[in-house]
Amino acid sequence: MKALVEFCASNVSSYTQAVVDALEQDPELDVDVLEYGCLGYCGECYMEPFALVNGKLVKAPSADELLVKIKDCLREEEESLDADFPL
Repeated sequence: MKALVEFCASNVSSYTQAVVDALEQDPELDVDVLEYGCLGYCGECYMEPFALVNGKLVKAPSADELLVKIKDCLREEEESLDADFPL
């Protein structure tokens, strides 16, 4: 199952466009990247870069740090799934 990373359009225009581009262009990631007009996290949207990773709020002080946190979150979820459903 593909991971889902969601971004708020206002946050993208202010902080996270580079993160969206990096996720979409990374050949090692199998994620759906979606941008919505609003995700309902107005306080976070105004203050710092954020995204929802499979519904979980991930935020960071900078876009570069957000990208690292998103990738870490995706890796942790994949490892968790592998542990729950070994081949």
